[in-house]
Amino acid sequence: MTPQTQLPIPSYFNPSNVAEVWRVLYQERATEAKEWAKRHEIKPAFQDKTRICLVIIDVQNTFCLPQFELFVGGRSGKGAIDDNVRLCEFIYRNLGVISAIAPTLDTHTAMQIFHPIFWINDAGEHPIPAATIITLDDVERGVWKVNSAIAYSIANGDYSTLENHALHYVRRLSEEGKYPLTVWPYHAMLGGIGHAIVSAVEEAIFFHNIARNSQTLFEIKGNNPLTENYSVLRPEVLDGAEGHPIAEKNTRLIEKLLEFDRLIIAGQAKSHCVGWTIDDLLTEIRAKDPNLAKKVYLLEDCTSPVVVPGVIDFTDQADAAFKRFADAGMHVVQSTQPIDRWASI
Repeated sequence: MTPQTQLPIPSYFNPSNVAEVWRVLYQERATEAKEWAKRHEIKPAFQDKTRICLVIIDVQNTFCLPQFELFVGGRSGKGAIDDNVRLCEFIYRNLGVISAIAPTLDTHTAMQIFHPIFWINDAGEHPIPAATIITLDDVERGVWKVNSAIAYSIANGDYSTLENHALHYVRRLSEEGKYPLTVWPYHAMLGGIGHAIVSAVEEAIFFHNIARNSQTLFEIKGNNPLTENYSVLRPEVLDGAEGHPIAEKNTRLIEKLLEFDRLIIAGQAKSHCVGWTIDDLLTEIRAKDPNLAKKVYLLEDCTSPVVVPGVIDFTDQADAAFKRFADAGMHVVQSTQPIDRWASI
């Protein structure tokens, strides 16, 4: 790859407001992006000889801002905030060589298998979010049951089928060595402010879109009520109790991503949606051509693991996963390293 000079960061970018929600001034930024491209001789993305895609996993308010539901603080307590400062700076500095940006959006409604309203106990109580893990044993013994009142909304009133699916679901998670079913707080709610991409990152993505004449490749995930969807490439469970498909892996996106010469991956959380997406990508790569792993670069300083102080810490598991990805041929890099030097890593 031809060495590239890193670009300056636009003066409007303010690292101190990355942890805030605000309205992006689209038309102003569009005008500035056009001027920026002209001033720095930035060519349209379709002219790139080396096509690079930056995949940004779930950089949404719900995961990235402390006042929202599932803030990914990491061990520092500021994980996602600091990650997003570096991510924005990375986009601006490398604007001239990033061909496309593909942000994923975790997308939920209230009645989903991992939300409190889906489950109920004999006392009529819903599970406490973030503090409740529902195991196969819990469902078999009736500690937690499917809330019959939701069957009308998501199963055409067929409570028995929904009940059978729930048992099948937790059994499948157990059999396949997946994370057990965690009841999460209501989060990334479709139409809500938590669903939106962090304002500063949205602004950087939009600026890239205009400056490089490259349509942002938004990807929705997680809206199936019957399965979790940590990875953007594959839901946790693909079939129902009767063996009929309830979901499918995202073959279209997999094929699209593997067409690029380089894939750069960042986002939240390192231990969950980022880690599972990379794991699924590696599975697809190994089935197609293991050498393709060499085209994948993981921005380790733009992702953090889930850490709930005194409750759970996924840091070690996330680090072990990244080591496994590196052993498979992927590159673990830092956002401050110039892209043209990554070939030597």
